Amino acid sequence: GEMVEKLHELAGGEVAALLVNPGAWTHYSYAIRDALELVRAPLAEVHLSDIERREPWRRRSVVADLAVVRVSGRGVDGYREAVAALARLVREGRGA
Repeated sequence: GEMVEKLHELAGGEVAALLVNPGAWTHYSYAIRDALELVRAPLAEVHLSDIERREPWRRRSVVADLAVVRVSGRGVDGYREAVAALARLVREGRGA
């Protein structure tokens, strides 16, 4: 859908870093995973809730191995934490 299309657009350009909350797609969307893999930029995966403390089937993330930053269970603060970590990686020239 739209998310995959947008990621494909980003894959063709210059992206310093990417933050994503895959929501329900976390557990099964290989289309989004494949599209994220095409974007050559450090990736942060953010979840408002702690997915490790949820039902067993919700603990698996198909994008986890692509992420250089993972923040889970920190609510809205998780976004700030992930942005700060990505900014640090970009400044240091590290990441994807």
